Amino acid sequence: REAGRWFAVSSGSGPRREDGLTGHLPLDAANALVELAPLPLVIAANVAVGKSYAKTATWIVGGVAAWGIAASGLIDLTSVLASTNVSQDKFAIDAGSIVSGVAAGGFLLRPIRRDVAMFLPIDPDNPVHALALVLAVVLFGTQLTSLVFTDVLSALDRQPPQRILDTFLDELPLALLALAGVGLFVRRKAADAAGRLGLIRPAWWHLALAPAAAGVFLALLTGFDSANHAFFPGLAKHIDSTDSHLFSQLANSNAAGIAALALLPGICEDLLFRGALQPRIGLVPAALLFTSIHSQYAISLDLAGIFAIAICLGLIRKYANTTTSITAHVAYNLLAALTLTGAVLYVAVVLEGVLVLVVGYGIWNQMRRSGAPVGP
Repeated sequence: REAGRWFAVSSGSGPRREDGLTGHLPLDAANALVELAPLPLVIAANVAVGKSYAKTATWIVGGVAAWGIAASGLIDLTSVLASTNVSQDKFAIDAGSIVSGVAAGGFLLRPIRRDVAMFLPIDPDNPVHALALVLAVVLFGTQLTSLVFTDVLSALDRQPPQRILDTFLDELPLALLALAGVGLFVRRKAADAAGRLGLIRPAWWHLALAPAAAGVFLALLTGFDSANHAFFPGLAKHIDSTDSHLFSQLANSNAAGIAALALLPGICEDLLFRGALQPRIGLVPAALLFTSIHSQYAISLDLAGIFAIAICLGLIRKYANTTTSITAHVAYNLLAALTLTGAVLYVAVVLEGVLVLVVGYGIWNQMRRSGAPVGP
């Protein structure tokens, strides 16, 4: 087994055939919605910010996203019900797609957004914020129905192993959505967009925080994985097999493969979930969305471990910056490629202890200088 779990999207947002499709209309629509299809909607929403037609734009861009996924579920459900052999799984997925779309459409109503603004730092009159809420519900709802009502692991087992190009194509749309979401070159210049995403120069102790966090992540996920093997051995072995099938060829091929698995997910996923989304929809919802796209872990203790690490990365983003959360994510993925045993393991433990002490001193020093807890 690998030393750790990869934080990498497994061929997009859901199980797909070798041609890149699930063979199921709502899931295909959800995959497209999560990947490149939302870009025109996101750009249009940014253009409409502060304009007299912002309210109309909110209904149009949000309606296309919400009602599009609901309509795809309804169309497919009609064909499912018309067949002589009704698949309960397909019925559930279609129903889940419809429910996700309808629920997401609720955020088109300003009174609902106004109530949400009492708990989240959103502007109920901002079309970008409204669209972010809609897309978040669509993503989480369709991912959840896929995880619950389909055999995700078996579907992923039928896919070819990941290549560098596959990983690039899976991760790049997330970065593009993040950049478009903060209005790069539409309502923000590059420097302003970087600041909004949290891409700032890290403090000196952040350089120790990232590798220290990676070590904690590895220990934490090793614990979750061990518990998964102890309590659910059959599921755990299947997850190991699927994880190895998808990523081992890349991880064991050459330095380029390892670099792709470490850098692309670390940069692209954190740009979207920590950089762009978390300041608007909150730490926990952003962590849930991040967790939901890692379908190669099915519903398991491993997935719970991914959620725990997502919370940790969110805290790093909140109290440090996205630059540091990206570095921690990348460092963990690199560490996951290593097998630490014998003397190397002892050295790693000592190094981890030193890094934790350095981080502790850095936090104490900053608190002492400011006279208050470290702010976001």
